[in-house]
Amino acid sequence: MTFRATILTLYPEMFPGPLGAALAGRALREGRWSCDPVNIRDFTEDRHRTVDDTPAGGGAGMVLRADIVGRAVDAHADGRPLIALTPRGAPLTQRRVRDLAAGPGAVLLCGRFEGFDERLFEAREIEQLSIGDYILSGGEMAALVLLDACVRLIPGVMGAASSGDEESFESGLLEYPHYTRPVEWEGRTIPEVLRSGDHARIAAWRQSQAEIDTRLRRPDLWERHEGARVGSPSGARHGSKD
Repeated sequence: MTFRATILTLYPEMFPGPLGAALAGRALREGRWSCDPVNIRDFTEDRHRTVDDTPAGGGAGMVLRADIVGRAVDAHADGRPLIALTPRGAPLTQRRVRDLAAGPGAVLLCGRFEGFDERLFEAREIEQLSIGDYILSGGEMAALVLLDACVRLIPGVMGAASSGDEESFESGLLEYPHYTRPVEWEGRTIPEVLRSGDHARIAAWRQSQAEIDTRLRRPDLWERHEGARVGSPSGARHGSKD
């Protein structure tokens, strides 16, 4: 099954962009996934190809019209998830990425200006996702991020099936630190345990480092990880570590 990505955008020339290179680009050329950018302006009906209008009630900026965008969405609604990239969406998670990567693909809707007329989401089943708590010029960069995260999980793209198993967020923790040659660099050496050849000690060290880094750098992730580990079957917490 090929992962099919349809991107509804005002800037189709932005795709595949960086996804045409490296692992994603090779997978694209091999037919493991497809990238089909669609210009939303193709669904306008006036000679100026107008897609936006001023906000009802006043205010700065312009708003993408529900009738125009709705036609673009309807033309490509085929059972794949419909996803709008917007800062008002739910945070994108690795779990959602895995679910999408295991499916037939997605139709991605890229916003611009002040966003979409809210009636679009009232009238259509469109999932809203955000890649972070910051503002971009449009949804295209967010769509590239989402697609990169998905494509790398398509079977055969990364090579070994276990390549991504221990990466950040896969287990609920940040990934442990990595080292490689030379053994010594600017007076700093690779930790002895990683040179010991003792696989059990190495695994324990890596787990410990992942937990330490997550607790220090991402206390929000650590709290969720600890909650899942020490919670009772009913969901109650029995305590947590410092």
